[in-house]
Amino acid sequence: MKIGFIGLGNMGAPMAANLAAAGHQVTGFDTAAPEPEGVTAAASAAEAARDADVVITMLPNGQILRSVAAQVIPAMPAGAVLCDCSTVDVDSARAVAEQARAAGLGALDAPVSGGIGGAQAGTLTFMVGGVGADFARVAPLFEVMGQKAVHCGDSGAGQAAKICNNMILGVTMIATCEAFALADRLGLDRQKMFDVVSTSSGYSWSMNAYCPAPGVGPVSPADNGYKPGFASELMLKDLNLSQQAASSAGAETPMGALARQLYEDFVEREDGRGRDFSAMLSRFVGHMP
Repeated sequence: MKIGFIGLGNMGAPMAANLAAAGHQVTGFDTAAPEPEGVTAAASAAEAARDADVVITMLPNGQILRSVAAQVIPAMPAGAVLCDCSTVDVDSARAVAEQARAAGLGALDAPVSGGIGGAQAGTLTFMVGGVGADFARVAPLFEVMGQKAVHCGDSGAGQAAKICNNMILGVTMIATCEAFALADRLGLDRQKMFDVVSTSSGYSWSMNAYCPAPGVGPVSPADNGYKPGFASELMLKDLNLSQQAASSAGAETPMGALARQLYEDFVEREDGRGRDFSAMLSRFVGHMP
């Protein structure tokens, strides 16, 4: 396929490179980042989108997505699909999809899970909103960039799934960190706690696959000085989105609200910025007498 790829940062660059390596013709644009190997540089977002079968965006927030969409939609040929892989608010995702459809284009919101490592390895999970025919057209690209793509429903459903998933992740990581801090205070060896919890009713992805305690469980960012696989400020972004969505939908999410507050404290007033979100452990251990 001819692919326009807009947003070549830590996530977008390896995704675009994997598409190019698979034989697709990829033209990329970013305001700052260089094009990865195999990707042809465009002078603008509109140029990257011109003549593309699919335009993929990977952008920081909904405001930027709306701005980029306004540039690329008029440049895209009729029948092409705009596939946004950013994590943004549901309202922005739906507004851009409506704008694309009005211009005779397909539209998908397809945020990802798997972090930078998943983008590099081509093992991302895509949570996709939009009509089934558009999902089917882009499915071969999802197979190159990831290991799984789930069609979650109509426009906005992909973002809704991502927001709900990451609210769970934020809450469970905090609970996991609290439990390790409590184990320390009670004199319980961290490895012994992991051995029990990882095979008992307390198991979770935060514990079993991404343990926040260094030297315990599979290798994780905790074993690399908390160099981000998923930065704390990105978790804060997603928790902010979850609470914005909860307010808009009239949903009660007290645990999500508290997780958002704790990550805001960690990122804005403590030492969490630029560190992996599992570095939250240091916050609770540091509060011990």
